[in-house]
Amino acid sequence: MKERVLSGMQPSGLLHIGNYVGALQNWVQLQDVYDCYYCVADWHALTSNYANPSLIKDYSRDLLINFIAAGLDPEKCTVFLQSKVMQHAELHLLLSMMTPLGWLERVPTYKEKQTEVHDKDLNTYGFLGYPVLQAADILIYRAKHVPVGVDQVPHLEFAREIARRFNFLYNTTAMVEPEPLLTEFPKVVGVDGRKMSKSYDNAVYLSDTREVVEKKIKTMMTDPARKRKTDKGNPEQSPVYALHKVFSSKEEQTHVADNCRAAAFGCLDCKGILLQNIFKVMEPIWEKRRELENAPSKLSEIIEAGNIKAQKAASETMEIVRSVMNFA
Repeated sequence: MKERVLSGMQPSGLLHIGNYVGALQNWVQLQDVYDCYYCVADWHALTSNYANPSLIKDYSRDLLINFIAAGLDPEKCTVFLQSKVMQHAELHLLLSMMTPLGWLERVPTYKEKQTEVHDKDLNTYGFLGYPVLQAADILIYRAKHVPVGVDQVPHLEFAREIARRFNFLYNTTAMVEPEPLLTEFPKVVGVDGRKMSKSYDNAVYLSDTREVVEKKIKTMMTDPARKRKTDKGNPEQSPVYALHKVFSSKEEQTHVADNCRAAAFGCLDCKGILLQNIFKVMEPIWEKRRELENAPSKLSEIIEAGNIKAQKAASETMEIVRSVMNFA
């Protein structure tokens, strides 16, 4: 039996190339090694988009399309919608009854998000308790591994603490403590030089057309000290070169950097090479997206099959949970 992996994404906006190289590429590789469950966490999106849930439905569909277009194979992994597996809500409820309030208040992102987000009221019970729902998402599949970066390990520790508390309270080993599957997530800068993010509106989206991508890259800022083509540049000061480090080969990176420092070619030449490498990544995704958008019934069949498989696995866990709690 393959060990199980669980991961997911919130449908809080359109997926961009940073999400692809930072997570989806890794998910595609993991599906050949593990029993992978990949979730569209639409209930989680309600923590910030509760006032306009219709957007979540549109974003969820686009996210599912991108999952498959990026290479997730329904024959190798399980792709499903969180809200179609009601056992998530049941386990969330049961776990919330035994979760100390202090644990939630010390979660780093709780205060960080409240400080960063000014256009939405995050002083809600749902936002405070989202780590419990996240823990339920993982624990209900008895996942052995969760792919995370080093900086995300503390967030996973919350789920591990809840698993340990449950096992202690009910004298059982029913809850599997998930272990981090440490992954290198490359930093992908946006078109303005900051981290690529939906909230910054500086992203290249997987749903962008070729023309839109070309316009975004060609208008990117470069080394601010280089005013003319004849000026020698510093590639390390250029967000465009930062993207080369993600999408271009080592040889191309060296070629671009050397020519920049020698003023041998201009910024548009540098951007042209980057564009070709981004297109190599995006063209197969665009082709698969078109196929799925033109065959909505195929996408529905894939998701329905994934939902059913996830429901079965979640039901098996809930039978165990109710039994050890004497709630059966």
